[in-house]
Amino acid sequence: MERKQEETHASCLGCRLAGGQKPAEIVYEDERITALLDIAPLNGGHVLLLPKRHALDLDELPPEDLQALNETSVRIARVLKRMYAPDGITTMSNGGLFNDLGHVHLHVFPRYKGDGFGWREPAAPRGTDVPNRVIRGRLAELLASE
Repeated sequence: MERKQEETHASCLGCRLAGGQKPAEIVYEDERITALLDIAPLNGGHVLLLPKRHALDLDELPPEDLQALNETSVRIARVLKRMYAPDGITTMSNGGLFNDLGHVHLHVFPRYKGDGFGWREPAAPRGTDVPNRVIRGRLAELLASE
C-alpha cells in the first residue's frame, strides 16, 4: 500500500514493519493498521498492532486511526479466544519513555492463570498522596477544556 512520506519515518522500525519494508509475520493488514506476531511473544499468539501513520503515543493519532486500532484489537482478541481458549486476553500499550519501539503499538495476547505475567506495583507510587476527589476534580476540569 502506498504511504505518504509525511505520515511515515524511514528510520522508524515501527513504520518499516507497518509498511512492509521489514520482514514480519503479518496476520492482518488494511489501509491503516498492520497486525503482526511479536518476535518475543509473552504467550503464543502475541500480536502487535501498528498504525501505518507514525506516532509515538496514542494521543498523537487521528480519530480514524484510533478507531481502526480499537476495532482491529477487538477482532484479534476474538480470534485469539477461538484459537487458544485462554483464560483471558490482555490488550496494552506503553507510551512515552516506555514505548520501546518508538512507534505507537498495541499488544494483544492470550493470558492463562499462572502464566507469570502481571501488574507490578511501583515501589514508590507518585501522586497517591492527593485525595481522589481532588484528582477527579482536576481531571474533569481538564477533560472539559479538551
